[in-house]
Amino acid sequence: MHRPTLLTSLTLAATVAAGALAVVPSAATTTAPYLNSHQPVERRVNDLLARMTPAEKIGQMTQAERNAVDGDQAKITELGLGSLLSGGGSTPTPNTPAAWADMIDGYQARALATRLRIPLLYGVDSVHGHGNLVGATVFPHNIALGATRDPELVREAAHITATETRATGPQWVFAPCLCVARDDRWGRTYESFGEDPDLVTSLETAIDGFQGRGAGQLDRPDRVLATAKHFAGDGDTTYGSSAGDYKLDQGVTITSRERFRRIDLAPYVAAVREHRVGSIMPSYSSVDWTEDGVGNPVKMSAHHELLTEVLKQKIGFDGFLISDWDAINQLPGDYPTQVRTAVNAGLDMFMVPYSAGKFEQALLAEVTSGQVSTARIDDAVRRILRAKFELGLFEHPFTDRRYAGTIGSPEHRAVAREAVAKSQVLLKNDHRALPLDRSQRIYVAGANADNPGNQAGGWTVSWQGASGDTIPATTVLEGIRQYAPDTAYSLDASAPTAGYQVGIVVVGETPYAEGVGDVGNHGHTLALSAADQANIDKVCSAIATCVVLDVAGRPQIVTDQLPKLDALVMSWLPGSEGGGVADVLFGERGFTGKLPVSWPRSEAQEPINVGDRDYDPLFRYGFGLTTRH
Repeated sequence: MHRPTLLTSLTLAATVAAGALAVVPSAATTTAPYLNSHQPVERRVNDLLARMTPAEKIGQMTQAERNAVDGDQAKITELGLGSLLSGGGSTPTPNTPAAWADMIDGYQARALATRLRIPLLYGVDSVHGHGNLVGATVFPHNIALGATRDPELVREAAHITATETRATGPQWVFAPCLCVARDDRWGRTYESFGEDPDLVTSLETAIDGFQGRGAGQLDRPDRVLATAKHFAGDGDTTYGSSAGDYKLDQGVTITSRERFRRIDLAPYVAAVREHRVGSIMPSYSSVDWTEDGVGNPVKMSAHHELLTEVLKQKIGFDGFLISDWDAINQLPGDYPTQVRTAVNAGLDMFMVPYSAGKFEQALLAEVTSGQVSTARIDDAVRRILRAKFELGLFEHPFTDRRYAGTIGSPEHRAVAREAVAKSQVLLKNDHRALPLDRSQRIYVAGANADNPGNQAGGWTVSWQGASGDTIPATTVLEGIRQYAPDTAYSLDASAPTAGYQVGIVVVGETPYAEGVGDVGNHGHTLALSAADQANIDKVCSAIATCVVLDVAGRPQIVTDQLPKLDALVMSWLPGSEGGGVADVLFGERGFTGKLPVSWPRSEAQEPINVGDRDYDPLFRYGFGLTTRH
């Protein structure tokens, strides 16, 4: 592997320090077609591919976590890494836009010190805003956006997320999730737009928000490469089919091919053919076809039929497939077998966070022995290089920081606040309890009324998220006080309630992510907590008008509490802009949100979905009362 000379290293360091946005090729390489931005992308790809050794190609197929190389950044050059990522909570210190950009530019300089100077692609989980960055605009999670039924608003939210993300360095986001959530006990329910594939498909405008509406926009400083995930069926797994403590996540989708096509696959057809999504992440989950008898599930990372025959060949996907975190380690066999199986199934880039060197050695051995063909490697690398050229990384590998000043700006937060307001679903409104009057004496109780971390949920600053003051935010309580400054607050409803006209109890969940949040794992349940139930009982028995807000990533069981309430609002996980909840409570905006999932009467009723035989939820899919502005 070529090592940079001292002069080259000093030049690169000076380039980074100066914040330069382009790398000037040396005289020896200026005639190379792949370095000529005036050449067509495909010619550039083919030219570069023809110059690469097998080891260099495999390096492009390898993605490491930044923590694996941060202490010894020479590994980026030595391994010829094609990509790095920040997992949930993997951030620079301090966690600021400038520190992010400086960090990634430093990594990029190491990549540009390789023989062919192929730039890095850097990925992050910007699933509801640039969630790893403290101070970024934090949007409601996807399930709330599903309640808005507003494709243009979803596109705008994704565009803001792209702008804030790329201004700090990453050019690639692992979003949007196109899962169709068919069982609300799943810990990733909030990452889904809803239970109906048509609803999910309608909100794939998020892809346009990330990448741009047409071809040729990826190289702009306000766009990022999008990732449709998790292909396919991850929201449709059977309860109890997962390994370990998980109950649904990473489980098995037991289905016929026809049902799979209609429910699970449909959103990806539109993502590829209508929105030209640049990358797709296969799921950890498996598929077990019912046509040939249940009992022989195949992991998606090993599924040649779905990854290559269906997705790439039949649907026509020409982007690249990126594995999930260490996903190949879940495949049968020893490590070389796992690598060989996944590559031959159709995976193009491998998220191997802490084993990049081991992966590269194993894959090179498989190619050398003929177990993996050179044609398969070339196909994978061609797809990856195409994305890098379209992103403009060869001309502008370092961070374009021109939009850094817009991160968390009032303008961006205003869009997030609009999304919050439009996502609120009014489920009950007896005696015209809502909208509220600013002159009413209001008493607020509950753990989720004044907790930024709880209202943001998982994938916020860290993987699982956390309760408390984790992000700059307007809490639900603060939003209410913008309209009624004298509003009282008691966490546990222990403060006196006499004299108040309206009681608002804010109940819900604490943060979780992925299978950790599956019902039945670590005590997670759809039931309201004992503290939430006690607060409802105290407030609703003492104050004439009682309103309950549910701040959660999925429906909770409220069947027994419902008769005690005058009004019930599903607030979802609103993110940083709790003022949007208050906007509809006080009639500044009307309630317009509609349920993107069916609301069960009991936990035992799950899974329940629109179109089921004997469909009898507490609240039907699409239900939502309205009020006028």
